[in-house]
Amino acid sequence: MKYFLLLVLAFFTSQILFAQVTSPGENTEESYRPAIIKNLKINQDPRLEKMLSWHIENNKINNAIDGFRVEIFFSSDIDAKQKALRKKVEFLSIYPDNTVHVLYVSPNFRVRVGDFRTKNEALKLYKEIKTTYPVAFIVTDKIDFPLMKQIQYE
Repeated sequence: MKYFLLLVLAFFTSQILFAQVTSPGENTEESYRPAIIKNLKINQDPRLEKMLSWHIENNKINNAIDGFRVEIFFSSDIDAKQKALRKKVEFLSIYPDNTVHVLYVSPNFRVRVGDFRTKNEALKLYKEIKTTYPVAFIVTDKIDFPLMKQIQYE
């Protein structure tokens, strides 16, 4: 009986080990598609294709995505622009690794820092600068696309 159980266990183990093996010439994407999907013809409204192409072109023009920034200054004083530029220089002297954006959203000049895709990333910077800039807060904004770092292979 022990030998029989051992034989069954060996059989199932060998099936598990070789279950994911594919031959080099096998096209894995095509082999998993059912025949009905290979012969599928889609009849759609031409307005849908037009709307999709409009969406693609609009995304090429915008060149920004939704994200978060930390706002460290806003003012509508007479010399607000000069104050905002000074605040930008001051921030860059303390934290040189961050990007700083000076914006004019009527009637305020605003200084916003960073280009973060998630609120957690912005929160990390906020916690770092909250002692220096106690009026700072996190805002949603259109951010620049993040730079893709080159992978260094050795």
